[in-house]
Amino acid sequence: MTTDPALAGRKEWLALAVLALPLLLVSMDISILFFAVPAISADLSPTGTQLLWVFDIYAFVLAGLLITMGSVGDRMGRRKLLMTGTVFFGGASLIAAYASSAGMLIGARALLGVGGACLLPSTLSLIRSIFTDATQRAKALGVWSAVLISGVSLGPVLSGVMLEFFWWGSVFLINAPVMVLLLVLAPRLLPEFKDPQPGPFDAVSCLLSLGAILPVIYGIKELGTDGVEVVPVVAIAAGLVVAFLFVLRQRTAATPLLDLSLLRTRAFRGGVAFAMVAAWVMIGFAIFTTQYLQSVQGMSALEAALWSLTPSAGIFLATGVSTGLAQRVDHAFIVGGAFVLTAGGLLFLTQVRADSPLWMVLVGAGGLSAGVAATMPLLTGMVVGSAPPEKAGIASATLQTGQELGGAVGLATLGTLGSAVYRSSLDGSVPDGLPAAAQDAARETLAAAVLVAGELPDDMGGALLTAARESFTDGLNAAALAGAGVLLLASLLVVLLLRGAAGPAVAAVAGPSEAADGPDGPVASPEAANPVGTKS
Repeated sequence: MTTDPALAGRKEWLALAVLALPLLLVSMDISILFFAVPAISADLSPTGTQLLWVFDIYAFVLAGLLITMGSVGDRMGRRKLLMTGTVFFGGASLIAAYASSAGMLIGARALLGVGGACLLPSTLSLIRSIFTDATQRAKALGVWSAVLISGVSLGPVLSGVMLEFFWWGSVFLINAPVMVLLLVLAPRLLPEFKDPQPGPFDAVSCLLSLGAILPVIYGIKELGTDGVEVVPVVAIAAGLVVAFLFVLRQRTAATPLLDLSLLRTRAFRGGVAFAMVAAWVMIGFAIFTTQYLQSVQGMSALEAALWSLTPSAGIFLATGVSTGLAQRVDHAFIVGGAFVLTAGGLLFLTQVRADSPLWMVLVGAGGLSAGVAATMPLLTGMVVGSAPPEKAGIASATLQTGQELGGAVGLATLGTLGSAVYRSSLDGSVPDGLPAAAQDAARETLAAAVLVAGELPDDMGGALLTAARESFTDGLNAAALAGAGVLLLASLLVVLLLRGAAGPAVAAVAGPSEAADGPDGPVASPEAANPVGTKS
């Protein structure tokens, strides 16, 4: 006999608003430094390598610690981990804002990654525990997904506005008052949940997970930036070896960091896999849109950031529609349809040229954003809903780690494809008489070509600029076509592989009070549905 899950009331929805605060800031910090590079360079004089680490260390540490922190949250309590992450994130923001050297800023960004790794899985796992009704949980996950995507889009805009009036450190000070507010509200509005019988923490697995994830993400990012080199290839190979050792450890450890039995659930493994696909195309293609607006349309950085918000307008609408349909339609069909919408946006972008009107790229990017946004609450629901409540933290962290990996692969593969087509196209269209040094520099990136063109005589510079912009759109078109092909294939696979795994009649998404065996075996036991210490 089962009981109907309790409906969330006013306090639970206020709790969701509180959880949206750290989620927004963590996602914004991924992109908030985009416009701050000149100011940071002028003030701190970092080397080129240091500047890269200022950007990359945050995402590296965040991705590397997600699984560890997800497991820690299941053990120590998700609200407690959230508040711990709040202290780290707020303190690191203050250090970053007043950093007096490049090394100090890199260290602060690393601490921000630690704080973010505490916050992200905590927000998602708390939603899993707070909203036990399937319909309400779907709506809450829709809000969570929309806030996550919107934060990445808002980061550059907010950064640009702050830099118009204040020094570069001000982009970090935004975090501090919000973190203080979170410390005040969290104990009052967020309940505590944790695994009642977690077992001892496996420190060896923690180290192995770091040793697997960090080299792989580093290697993939470097391949996307510099092409095939020895160091990134060795890093990826080493990471994969450590990943194999990590899996062996999880199979034999008495209390593994990652419960591999979760992978036996079709909704869990499929949700993670297709969320990686969504992140692959969303993050992998974002750089093309940004460069097109700035270097092809000739916009300023802030103007480009403001226009890039336009495609984001459909995110909340798309998540609302998908969660509404989820109450009546098998989730696999909705995700498949959303992938088709994403592919449609990409196919539209294959028609964009250097002299195309602005609305064309905005419409194509809007279709891409809306399609990906529509998949996120459903895929997230599949993953966290198919895990027992006491494993919600590690389930959330596994999903988010997969998304980080998918995004890194997207940047590497689509970016490499676009760059290869750009160089090939430019080689056949450079103006006669262009100096070899200028040609070599222009072949690197469109931004470099724009700088080179500005130093040449007007006629030759104009011809190079036109050729570079056309070549860049050739690369954009090729990446869009490849992305559309992958998404159309994914739309078929998600229906074939996940049909019946999650939907209005499936226990895996019906809430923790639903007990026994879904189509893939045990999902959650009634005993596990009772959180520990659910005090307000």
